[in-house]
Amino acid sequence: MVFHRSRRGSYAVLKKFIKMSKSTRKLWAQHLSGQSTAKPKVDSQILLRKTPYKGKILGVDPSLRGTGLAVLECDGNSYKLLHSETLTLKPKIDSIACLGMIHQSVAQLLDLWKPRHLSCEATIYVQNFKTAQIMGAARGAALSASAIREIPVFEYAPLRVKQAVVGFGRASKEQMSQTLAQMLHLPKALPYDQADALGLALCHALTWHPG
Repeated sequence: MVFHRSRRGSYAVLKKFIKMSKSTRKLWAQHLSGQSTAKPKVDSQILLRKTPYKGKILGVDPSLRGTGLAVLECDGNSYKLLHSETLTLKPKIDSIACLGMIHQSVAQLLDLWKPRHLSCEATIYVQNFKTAQIMGAARGAALSASAIREIPVFEYAPLRVKQAVVGFGRASKEQMSQTLAQMLHLPKALPYDQADALGLALCHALTWHPG
C-alpha cells in the first residue's frame, strides 16, 4: 500500500511538472511574438515628456528573398518617406549569396541616407527550425551592416508595430499598408514588405524615448 501511494504521488508531481513546462513554453512563445499576458502600466507623465524624434530611420523587414527596406525622415510630428524598396532575390540564387546581398543593400542605404537609427523586426517564435534558422541569418546579415557603422539598432515585435501604427495589434498587412499611405500622404499603398519596413521605422519614431 505504501508503494502504491508513493507511485501515485510521483505521477502527480510529474504531471504537475509537465504542465508547468508547457506553460513556460507558451509564455516564452508569447514573449517572442510580442504578446504578453500582463498589461504593462503606462506612465502618462512619461508620455507627456516624450521628446519628438528628429532624424532619419532605416526600417528593415528581414527576409532571405524579400527583405523590405524603408527610409523615414522625422522632424517632430512631421514624417516623410524618402525611399523604399524590396530586395527580391530569385530561388536560383544561393542562400549564402542572398545573405551577402542583404548585407550590401543595407550597407548602401546606411551610407547613402545616414540614418540616426535602424529599426528592425524582432525575433518571432516559429515552430519550424529551418524557417527560424533562415530568418535569423537574414536578420544577422542586415544588422551586421549597422553594427559595423555603430548605428544603434532597435527591435520591435509585429504586434507592437501594428498597435503603434494602426492602433490594432492584429491588423492585416493590407490595413498596415493602407494606414501608412494615408498617414504619410503617399500616392498609393506600398507593397507589403516595404510597408512593414516603413511601419517599423514609424513605430520607432512614435515610441522611442531617449535615455
